[in-house]
Amino acid sequence: AEWALDGVPELLGEADSWEGFVPLAEHRALVDAAHRFPDVRVPRTRAVFEAMAAAGIEQVVTGKEAFRAWRLLLNEYGERAPGPGGPEGRLMMVPPAPEEWRLIPSWQWLRAGVEGRRSRVVVTAATRAKALERTLELTDSAEIERRLRSLPGVGVWTAAEVRQRAHGDADAFSFADYHVSRNVSYALIGEELDDDGCAELIEPYRGHRFRVQRLLEMAGIGHPRYGPRKSLPTHTPGATHRLR
Repeated sequence: AEWALDGVPELLGEADSWEGFVPLAEHRALVDAAHRFPDVRVPRTRAVFEAMAAAGIEQVVTGKEAFRAWRLLLNEYGERAPGPGGPEGRLMMVPPAPEEWRLIPSWQWLRAGVEGRRSRVVVTAATRAKALERTLELTDSAEIERRLRSLPGVGVWTAAEVRQRAHGDADAFSFADYHVSRNVSYALIGEELDDDGCAELIEPYRGHRFRVQRLLEMAGIGHPRYGPRKSLPTHTPGATHRLR
């Protein structure tokens, strides 16, 4: 409880600063977003392994698939959060501790819709949880990314997600995401670019590249989408079974 209370200011973004962030005049959408959301801060949870577990489950699937898997696994292996609860089935759950993630059987991962490649990311991270938490002591963003990516199965996207959530890194842009680079480039210049093109475009904002991403997300600006939304798969065990 004391650790959680100590972290409330950073959880609310106290450690984040807009210093040095100046939207370019030609990026009108970003100028407008910064004007609309001047109080938005990047929070810092200080929970590195927890962020890594969530990001590992979220790799290469839709948000709905990832959230469903997270919910099923937490309902089965997590603990009820302390404090007053709501109606049965609507209680808040605390994620399992690292050693408990390591004990989840392979077939239970599959029933939650998480195949071996993603579950191995979480289990491997659980074995190195203490080392992951020590990255909070670092201040160099590149070194933090290097250490996170030293884990098998952790690439640029997963490392960025962890840095955003646990470290409050305002520069941790979500490269290798299916939509982000296209959304950001379209919002800034009206043209969809790949990761390389977007990286060049947002280079003037280095130190605040995730801030650019977040502000444009909050403004609801992105590239046009014409096709139907991807439906959830029904052929996996997790699609039709609850964990037992």
